[in-house]
Amino acid sequence: MTDDSEIRSPRIDRLRDLPPTERRVAMRRLASAGREVIELMSSSAASSEELTEAAEQLESVVEILRGHTSGSAYEGVAEMANAGDQLSDMRRMAEEGNPEAWAQFDNSPFIGLANPMSPPMVLGYEGDAVVAHVTFGSAFEGPPACVHGGYIAAAFDEVLGAAQSLSGDQGMTARLITNYRSPTPLHEPLRIEARLDRREGRKIFVTGRMTVGDRLTAEAEGLFIALDREMYVKLLAARADMNARTGPDAKKD
Repeated sequence: MTDDSEIRSPRIDRLRDLPPTERRVAMRRLASAGREVIELMSSSAASSEELTEAAEQLESVVEILRGHTSGSAYEGVAEMANAGDQLSDMRRMAEEGNPEAWAQFDNSPFIGLANPMSPPMVLGYEGDAVVAHVTFGSAFEGPPACVHGGYIAAAFDEVLGAAQSLSGDQGMTARLITNYRSPTPLHEPLRIEARLDRREGRKIFVTGRMTVGDRLTAEAEGLFIALDREMYVKLLAARADMNARTGPDAKKD
């Protein structure tokens, strides 16, 4: 997957290509601190007094940020499987030097370095596969010392979503089947591997597997449906309506 003439996954390459603008560096620093706060909150043995002090300091941070929300702060969506024809527009913006052309990838809940909820997951290529490396912290716990099954399925959705774009098109998840083979541990490096299986018209089929060391913990099969422009325009309109209703300028009752 190193030949630029081959079809590649936009979410992998474009996240890597984002320029380190001053604001992006600051956002990633803030998200990294938020990620550490989430981990420490999820495993803290601090006293009630210490927790109260920490809460007061976090509340002061909330006040700093409260007046600066604007719905979606970038053009596009964090999950690019439904980007449709807008991908070509983003490529044009990137070629013109717009540093925010692909900023939506930095806000992904799984690969985004500017999202404090992101583990984060690191995506790359190995031969004909898309491979992710991720370590889930305490906040992702389901069974004792193990990753919650819902996060495992969501992680597969992200990686299989990257692999399905190797078909040459972008699709939305229509079906995701996850088979849990053995416990998936917290705080240990996991490997997720996904491959494009086949394409039948608008249907794109992808398979994946998750391992810790040599042990298989889960497998997945995904069906993605290539999205037409009309549907994508409807999604953009729905998001605009949501921002109008929930943003800082929304009319309050």
